[in-house]
Amino acid sequence: MVLNTESKYPNRRAYVLKLRGDAHPGAIAGRLENLVTGRQLEFASASELLDAITRELQGGDGDGATRA
Repeated sequence: MVLNTESKYPNRRAYVLKLRGDAHPGAIAGRLENLVTGRQLEFASASELLDAITRELQGGDGDGATRA
């Protein structure tokens, strides 16, 4: 039997989603933070959040990235 050493949920893909205090269903805004790298991506809409996640999955360096 061969064991898979790769986790189904690898730590490098662990994120914290922080919503701004004034966010609501019609106007979502906040920050996505990678727990391993510390990379932070600001978003001002649900579409921007999905774009940020897409960039992270592609390994891109999108414009909205900042470091803590």
